[in-house]
Amino acid sequence: MAMSNPESRIGRFRNPKAQAKFYAAYDQACDRLWIEPRETLDITTRYGRTRVYRHGSADISAAPIVLLPGALGNALMWYRHVPLLGERHTVYTLDTVGEPGRSIQRAPIQNGRDGAAWLQETLTGLNVQRAHLVGCSYGGWLAIHHAISAPTRTATLCLIDPAGLAQPSARFFAWMFACGIAGLTPAHIRRHAARILGNGTLNETELLRVGRSAVAFVRRLPPAHVLSDDQLRAVTAPTLLLLGQHSTLHDPAKVRSRTQALIPDVHCEIVPGTGHALPMERPDLTAAWISEFAGTV
Repeated sequence: MAMSNPESRIGRFRNPKAQAKFYAAYDQACDRLWIEPRETLDITTRYGRTRVYRHGSADISAAPIVLLPGALGNALMWYRHVPLLGERHTVYTLDTVGEPGRSIQRAPIQNGRDGAAWLQETLTGLNVQRAHLVGCSYGGWLAIHHAISAPTRTATLCLIDPAGLAQPSARFFAWMFACGIAGLTPAHIRRHAARILGNGTLNETELLRVGRSAVAFVRRLPPAHVLSDDQLRAVTAPTLLLLGQHSTLHDPAKVRSRTQALIPDVHCEIVPGTGHALPMERPDLTAAWISEFAGTV
């Protein structure tokens, strides 16, 4: 039987022209959105090169905050959060390997264990022995796997409407499709759609420009399978779970009940008037929660 081609399991742009177009939009957004000083780092792992940005002027010997984006996202999604977080902490924003960003995937990531290994190698390359991990959506799923496999390296865990705690609803995929269509419309229509769909990203012109330029990116990361009860019991780090009241990804009340029954040290907040795009809808509130929670350890 013929072996599958590893190249077919690696995220990539369809052609050099599409990649160049994306990089131009991405770099322009970096220059426009990252107002505060940042240091650009490229960390080599066995899964590929990881683009990392270091922000803030806090004591670098303390455990930093590490921000992981959702699926099809990158470090830019956190541009509104970094100014507040950087006042008290060193902050690292990552382009996940296998997502459209400045990271370059070289080897397949086949499951959550591989995702955790990639993150651990990235942190090792940054000389970060212990971190406050923050993950949104798919990034939350990766952060949980890291916390399970490397508990001593996880100071705290902040999960923002994360994937992997329940099966995604059919409404979620319909919502994603509707948001994708709305992102192609003129600004005045997008603003109206943002209110209806509960997705503040539709008001982010620069981020939408980057997102539209990523349509030629072929994503090959594993789906965020639902974590088992035993896996959630293995999460020992203090955990903050922020859920959108109107999230289409899952039923927030059921997710809260499940995590409170399984994760030993968890605090859960269902944020009124928000959905799955919670960090884009309430960036200041989200950043304040992250900063305060990290400051408790």
